[in-house]
Amino acid sequence: MIRVLLADDQTLVRAGFRSILSDEDDIEVVAEAPNGAAAIAGAREHRPDVVLMDIRMPELDGLEATRQIAGDPRLDGVKVIILTTFDLDDYVYGALRAGASGFLVKDTEPAELIHAVRVVARGDALISPSVTRRLIAEFAGRVKRPDPGPELNALTEREREVMTLVAAGLSNDEIAARLVLSPATAKTHVSRIMTKLSVRDRAQVVVLAYEAGMITPGWLTP
Repeated sequence: MIRVLLADDQTLVRAGFRSILSDEDDIEVVAEAPNGAAAIAGAREHRPDVVLMDIRMPELDGLEATRQIAGDPRLDGVKVIILTTFDLDDYVYGALRAGASGFLVKDTEPAELIHAVRVVARGDALISPSVTRRLIAEFAGRVKRPDPGPELNALTEREREVMTLVAAGLSNDEIAARLVLSPATAKTHVSRIMTKLSVRDRAQVVVLAYEAGMITPGWLTP
């Protein structure tokens, strides 16, 4: 059962998402929050698998709430999906950089919402990869590229190759097929990359790949 917390200051929005998700046999909405502070408290109390987080809320916004959840080792298994009205938003990029697993626009189709929750819960791949990559490329291109840090230099050639495929939005199974590896080996490579880079989520791997110039928009079409 995938446990979900809904964080949005609009009661009707939360009700709509609850209605969509509660119809699924494998998803349970365990809590709701009207602001970022309540979302953090709810995450600590209920330890959900996924938090659907609105970015603009009173008292504490979704960006800061995401930072605090991602930075809390007690909440290591909690994944955050950012909800926004706009698909290109400076705050959304900041949230991805802070540890969010991806984002959805609020007018997304119900089936895409359900799929996103399932994909993020299993940690397999970014949700809405084409849009997420576009957003990361848009804002990562504005930042001065840092010199590759010791963590990036610590990656093997194979791990760098896998990292670029993760950044292109490929799942572990797709990476395995492209590199002629077993899915278990591909998963091991991805886990080692995240450990070496000290990141908790594939979305942060993608951000780092763009910022380091390892991948550019259109480099690979899955």
